Amino acid sequence: MEQKKVIIIGAGIAGLSAGCYLAMNGYKVKIFEMHDKPGGLCTAWTRNGYTFDGSCHWVVGSNPKSSFNILWRELGIAGAFRFVEHEEFARYEGPGGKTLILYADLDKLEKHMLELAPEDEEVIKEFISGIRILAKMEIPVAMEKLGFFGTLKVLFSMLPFFGVVTKYGKISVREFSERFKNPFMREVFHLMFDNMPDCPVTTLMMPIAWMSKKDAGHPVGGSLKFARAIEKRFISLGGEIYYKKRAKEILVENNKAAGVKFEDDSAERADMVISAADGRTTIFDMLGGKYADDKVRGYYKDLTIWPPVMQVSLGVATDFAGEPHSVTWRLEKPVSIGGKDTEWMNTINYFIDPDMAPPGKTCLVSLLDCDYEFWKELSRTPARYEEEKKRAVDTVAEALEKRYPGIKGKIEAADVATPLTFERYTGNQRGAIQGWTVSTKQKGMMAIAGLPRTLPGLENFYMIGQWVKPGGGLPTGAMHGRQIAQTICKKDGRRFVATTP
Repeated sequence: MEQKKVIIIGAGIAGLSAGCYLAMNGYKVKIFEMHDKPGGLCTAWTRNGYTFDGSCHWVVGSNPKSSFNILWRELGIAGAFRFVEHEEFARYEGPGGKTLILYADLDKLEKHMLELAPEDEEVIKEFISGIRILAKMEIPVAMEKLGFFGTLKVLFSMLPFFGVVTKYGKISVREFSERFKNPFMREVFHLMFDNMPDCPVTTLMMPIAWMSKKDAGHPVGGSLKFARAIEKRFISLGGEIYYKKRAKEILVENNKAAGVKFEDDSAERADMVISAADGRTTIFDMLGGKYADDKVRGYYKDLTIWPPVMQVSLGVATDFAGEPHSVTWRLEKPVSIGGKDTEWMNTINYFIDPDMAPPGKTCLVSLLDCDYEFWKELSRTPARYEEEKKRAVDTVAEALEKRYPGIKGKIEAADVATPLTFERYTGNQRGAIQGWTVSTKQKGMMAIAGLPRTLPGLENFYMIGQWVKPGGGLPTGAMHGRQIAQTICKKDGRRFVATTP
């Protein structure tokens, strides 16, 4: 059988996954990446002996018994990684010692919430009941191995969950928060997705459901190690990967993708091209907008992208093993960071991963809403831009000092990643870390299947990753890679196969 050549633009998780599965099925695959390492947004960087992670906090499919775990086994992750399961999804601390802890143990969570707000028994039980139902749901991955009747059985088994997904997919967390009588509960639920007012309740329910069955653990070693493992798998399958090769133009002949031209004016030809890069750049720059009809243009005009965030990372010379791994607390008075005022501060505590910091030390990461235009304007004057980054570190350190007295004197490393950092590093428009937002306004198949993976009038071309599926994330990217390989195999009349190392 002819060995067709495939070019993949972007070595993020979606691109790496597609490369692996296509290589498994006999295609000659080359991945071209603009940066000097794999992973895209799934990355990490070191500062003064500390590793600051830009992605992996928890990953769906960490449980070996999970149906989703097969994906990570096929991509060389499961078995190569140790996962640490979380006891809590997050906790929120308000004034007067009030604290909401979203335990992974659902019995413990229900008891805790009822003790905190007995007047909200009805809404709490409804919330927990929805999570319990979702916790029984398994994400079907390797459907091709089940056969016709096995597939039907899986599809029928999913029916009980559609009601919960549909119901809570239409209710935003903000709307749900108004059901609470308890002021603290109402405030905290309103806070959870304050930067995305249309975010559905399912977005909160699902990670708690996964954690409740120990299927959303942290991969020890973090994001870059995670991406490197898939890169290794891809290369072992005969794939080729090239770094510092930024795509400039997708070559088209007779309305068929025929290769890629790069910024250094070199070019590579292929039978197919897959873009796992930024959607807007792909459609309107690399293809010049020639294959964007009104529907496609409407997506990029009407859909909302992930709100801009900045990441302040600190390396601290102290052991935080006794502290919660994810905590958000109300400040004594609002502070201004990155062009926005905030009343709440958050930190992710990476004590769970010994590979992130020297022994007895810890990495703390704060993700904060910010203003893209604020940073864009500052970047025109590099000195002011760097000065504001330093001020952000000082502001976060001051907030941490009030909660953890003495911590300021133990900070040994600091780093700030702004939306412009993410934009420069990945090419994602406005530095969006997860593409489109998840919204209650998404209708029908778009909310489930996402946007089309092809463009009208253009053959031998596909798009994958977070710009064709609202929500993004590592599992979505990996699934897209597998699914596009299945689509291509079906089109070429090949039987799709997936192997494990």
